[in-house]
Amino acid sequence: MSDAVPAPAAEVPETVATYLRLRGLKPSSTSWKRKRRIAVDDDNAPFTPGRDPGMLGDILDRLTRDSGWQTTLAREDLVRQWADLAGADTAKHSEPVSLERGLLTVKCDSTAWAKNLQFMRATILTEIGRRYPDAGVENLRFIGPDVPSWKWGPRAVPGRGPRDTYG
Repeated sequence: MSDAVPAPAAEVPETVATYLRLRGLKPSSTSWKRKRRIAVDDDNAPFTPGRDPGMLGDILDRLTRDSGWQTTLAREDLVRQWADLAGADTAKHSEPVSLERGLLTVKCDSTAWAKNLQFMRATILTEIGRRYPDAGVENLRFIGPDVPSWKWGPRAVPGRGPRDTYG
């Protein structure tokens, strides 16, 4: 038998292809073999790890981690659970209003409550870090009730401003 060029890949039987491969020839560059089913299919075997249904909490944790929602959900939990975190009496007189660049701003009913919470700042910050590490809270700021301000924007010029024309 001479080294003849084999027929197209679809027409070459498997025994001829094996013969050609043993002789160092290629039957075709395309894959024409029939796919065989794997005899051992561990994914579908009963009673193997991963076959039992997962807990809903584990599935939701994996979903939030894969989607990148952990920080957002931790921040929402922090706001929702403020009463448990700071205490029921304290929560009646204070509420978190913003969380930007690691600074949690808490608005209080009075300046006295703001000052008292300032004294408890380290304790509250430690508790936030323990319960909600993904929230990204690095610092706390306590503010009193809203009072009229002449400042507009993040910068202010020293001096009395427009009030010096009142007489």
